Parts: sequence; structure tokens; C-alpha cells
Amino acid sequence: MAKKKNSKPAASNKKSTPSARQLHKLDREILALVNHRAELTLARDDAGVGAQIADHAQALEKIVEQNKGPLSDGAIRSLFRELLGGIRATGQKLRVAYLGPEFTYSHLAAVECFGQSSELVPVGTIASAFEEVEHQQSDFGIVPIENSTDGGIVDTLECLVHSPVQICGEVALYIHHCLLGLGDRKDVRKVYSKPQALSQCRNWLNKHLPTAELCPVASTADAAKRAGKENGAAAIAGEQAGVNHSLAVLARNIEDNRENVTRFAVIGRESSSRTGKDKTSILFEISHEPGALADSMNIFKRQRLNMTWIESFPMPGHRGRYLFFVEFLGHSSDLRVRRALASLEKKTERLAVLGSYAQAEPIG
Repeated sequence: MAKKKNSKPAASNKKSTPSARQLHKLDREILALVNHRAELTLARDDAGVGAQIADHAQALEKIVEQNKGPLSDGAIRSLFRELLGGIRATGQKLRVAYLGPEFTYSHLAAVECFGQSSELVPVGTIASAFEEVEHQQSDFGIVPIENSTDGGIVDTLECLVHSPVQICGEVALYIHHCLLGLGDRKDVRKVYSKPQALSQCRNWLNKHLPTAELCPVASTADAAKRAGKENGAAAIAGEQAGVNHSLAVLARNIEDNRENVTRFAVIGRESSSRTGKDKTSILFEISHEPGALADSMNIFKRQRLNMTWIESFPMPGHRGRYLFFVEFLGHSSDLRVRRALASLEKKTERLAVLGSYAQAEPIG
């Protein structure tokens, strides 16, 4: 007897392909949610902009933590960074000064913090960024303050000594240097970059380009520009600078320290509100006598305040005398911090609170 044929069609293992109508419907839903997010944010953002920056930084971290793909964490961060920056710009278009030119690490830090919806203004020096904020020509500034390889950034520390502006935020970036050029790596006879970048790649350069001439320039973006105009020249810069100047990547991640991080200070005219996960930066001057620094440091121990950074800075015209920059966990409104500052004021000849702001984890 012949077997009956199964009249039911065989089940397909293939997933159905979404139609254009389904995708357009989803786009409309996303658009409605984005605008609803903007309405809710604008309705509750009665705090200062400094507090908003801290809120948005924390929101980004939580969003990235919840990402399960297929989009990468970097892609999700970029999408939501621009969303939050665009919402903020709807309420108040911010002008932000940063150490230029474009495609430097300071520019990347400015984009990371404020998004490209803000008016990002390149300036020629760190001092100019301070002046922009101090004279109310810009709402905020972005300046490098410390590198994990080279230590404190002297120009920024000097400006903090004299300027009334406050640190109201921070951005920490993993700095990944690339060797960029037009030809082959074996033909490189000259390497351009800013002094700090050359220093951070010195072991790699000694090993792979021992005979190349190292040429310090003002910025990594300037280095990329020069490398694009000279045969046998290369630049150490970020990959985006290479894209902007049509340079090939001859080698990636050539920094000697894989944990190479630069912290950038966000400067404004007021500190940020307390978030519960904050830092405070101060500077102080002590009397030139034995034990003065130890007595000052003991105050932080008594109040159980964890110091995360200390930097000495020579006082111009006073040989052997120093100002000290200290950063510790806690907000200036916290009881233990207030007690520490009151005790420190009695022990020091000068004390200035440079600002309290939300902690930031390194990105990149």
C-alpha cells in the first residue's frame, strides 16, 4: 500500500525577514520614545548644568551596563551620548572651549562629555580655555589635568592656581596611539607628535623605529596634518585624526602602557551638586617647616577620606616652596569633608576648594 503524502507544508527553519513596513513602524516608535524621553528630561532638569552633566554620565554608564548586543557598548554609548546631548542642547545650547584643534584627545573628551549638539570651540592654549569660561564667553571648558604615564599637566595646574573657575566634572579616556602615514612603516624617517605622546610611545619607537627623527609639535592633529604632506613622515595620533587627514594606520596601540589614561577636567563657574559618588579637588600651601605636610595629610586619615591624587607644584619666585594639589573621595557638602577642610584651614597658609564633581570611569 502506498504511503499517504503529508499534505502539510514542511516547516521552514529560516527566520522571516522583517518587512520595510515593520522597520518603518519600529522607527516611528523609537522616534516617539526619544521625544518622550526629551520631554521628561526637560521637565525635571531644574538643577544646574553641572548636575545635569553628572546625571547624564551616570545614565550612560547604566545604559551600557544593560547592553546585551548585537550593538557594541561603544555604539550604544555613542547613540545615547548624542541623544542626551541633543536633549540638553534643546534646553540650553552650550558653548564648550577645548584645547584644539579638532580630532585631538581634548576634542574627543569634549564630544564624550557634551555630545556634538553642543557648540565645541577649539582654542590654542589651556589658559585660553580658562579665560573663555572666566570671561563668560563659554559655558564650560575641557582641559587635560593628569596622564597616568606623565603625571599632572603643568599648564592646567598653573591656571588652577590663579583662576576662579571651578572643576565641575571629569572625563577619563584610555589613550590609544596609532602610527599614521602615507607610505610603508619601513620608510618612516621622521615621526611627528606632541611631546607627551612621543614620551608615552618611547619604548615602541626605540624598538621599531630606532633611527627615526622624533619631532615634537603642538598637537597630535598638527602631527597628522604634517605627516600627510611629507614623504617618509609619520604621526603619532588617534585613529580619528588619521581618518580626517586620509592617513593609513601603520601600527595600532603603540603606547607603552596599556592602561594609558588621561583625565580631563570639566571647568565651569560653579561646582556640581552631590551625586553620592563624588570627588573633591583642593590646593593648599603649607609653612616651610618639618612635619607640616605630614600634619596636613593626617587630617584626611582622621576623617577617613581616601585620597586619589596628590601633586606638588613649585611656587614661582619661592625656591623650595610648593603648592599641593589633592583629590579625594567625597563632596564638599559631606560632613567629613567639611570637618577636614576646617581642620586643614588651620594648618595651611592658603587653602582653596577647586570643585566637587561626579567620579568618572575611564572610557575607550
